[in-house]
Amino acid sequence: MRLNVLGAGPAYTDRQDAAGAAYLVTLDDTHVLLDLGQGAFPRIFPHVQPTRLDAVVVSHLHPDHFIDLVPLRHYLRYEFEPPRRVRVIGPRALADRLDALHAEPGFTAGALDCEVHGTGQRQVGSLSLEAALVAHTNESYALRVAGPDGPGLVYSGDCGRAADLIPLVRPGDTLLTEVTFGPGPVPPGVLHLDGPAVGEIAAATRPGRVLLTHILAGHDLGATIASIRPRWDGPVSFVWPGDGLDI
Repeated sequence: MRLNVLGAGPAYTDRQDAAGAAYLVTLDDTHVLLDLGQGAFPRIFPHVQPTRLDAVVVSHLHPDHFIDLVPLRHYLRYEFEPPRRVRVIGPRALADRLDALHAEPGFTAGALDCEVHGTGQRQVGSLSLEAALVAHTNESYALRVAGPDGPGLVYSGDCGRAADLIPLVRPGDTLLTEVTFGPGPVPPGVLHLDGPAVGEIAAATRPGRVLLTHILAGHDLGATIASIRPRWDGPVSFVWPGDGLDI
């Protein structure tokens, strides 16, 4: 199973060449894209023709995780005759949100086949997807993606409570987790994670490695990793657009 990082940014960043959250998981001929945030759409093409995506899976309805469904929809609708279609799995209000953005009922359905997440497992090609609700918006999901054998990839989406991720992670999995507020602390009432919370998850679940993403501008990378170490001393690193890893 291969992970290609197309975008790893939060809602805003000062990092050049950044893009919103977008993580392409490939196994055999199955291609699943986890989120599609701002600026990530053009980054699909070096890896797979967008018409060959088996699914785009949206974790929650903040624009830095789904807004590039708009250029994907336009591409599918106007680049081909007849138009092509792509399966999209997301929160129940996803299609309505995109339609409202354009003040055009049916905008989404012009090229995107939207399905509601729900919790539990589903099969997409050769990949098994397991979704679990996490604290962030009123409908936010973390996801575990795995092939028939070997460890999986657990993607936090945006999550404000470490305990919500723990049931998804099996020992040896790769944990791809947001660390929005770096070494912390997270401001009161804000539902995101920091380094100590990530350390708590890793200590409880023993992943094979931890990949950090979605850090806000102004937070120090080294201090963030150091804040994880009192709880967990296994492999941990940041991922950035252009990174590719075998899971």
